[in-house]
Amino acid sequence: MNFEEVMQQLEALGKERLKKMYLSNGAHEPLFGVATGEMKPIARKIKKDQSLAEQLYNTGNYDAMYFAGVIADPKAMTEADFDRWMDAAYFYMVSDFVVAVTLAETDIAQAVADKWIASGEELRMSAGWSCYCWLLGSRPDIEFSSDKLTGMLEKVKQTIHSAPERAKIAMNQFLYTVAISYMPLHEQAVRTAEEVGPVEVQRDKPKAKPLQAKETIRNAVDKGRIGFKRKYVRC
Repeated sequence: MNFEEVMQQLEALGKERLKKMYLSNGAHEPLFGVATGEMKPIARKIKKDQSLAEQLYNTGNYDAMYFAGVIADPKAMTEADFDRWMDAAYFYMVSDFVVAVTLAETDIAQAVADKWIASGEELRMSAGWSCYCWLLGSRPDIEFSSDKLTGMLEKVKQTIHSAPERAKIAMNQFLYTVAISYMPLHEQAVRTAEEVGPVEVQRDKPKAKPLQAKETIRNAVDKGRIGFKRKYVRC
């Protein structure tokens, strides 16, 4: 399938209800409003195609950008490529669920994520912390340094309350992901979550509750999900 054919199929799959939902979450025109599950039959036909992924990502169309992440060949992408994708990631659903997810399937994931976390830029920070969540939730514990993750837990404890809004959300997710998916630091992550306490974030809904990593961890413990690892990162 070529670029024009993919764009035509994505447009045909668009739903006004989903379009409105994506817009309410920060997307902007152009977009069609395609359910991610509806993209799978097209993805199965294409498999991986980095050249086509680049064409789609460069449209700035949210649905095309998302689908670009589905068919991208992560191992064909360099650090510069991921930085370029981040430059175009204009809201968190692209930075955290397209770029970070794609990065998580590479050998350079931790190095690039570390750089983004240290950048001080909201969406890069969010993508960096999110990438670690995807990594921790899918890769064996042995691939990570306990000392490094201990330092990252300390960074969360010291900086989460003053971090940019999207970074707060990703850091909170990192905190409970360590507790759930990285067994060597489960207890330490639980203690850190208790020390961090509720994390206030700005939301459109006035009655939205603060983020509570310890509650998410407790629910995972109750459901027997400690040690959970997903088989695939991308859909």
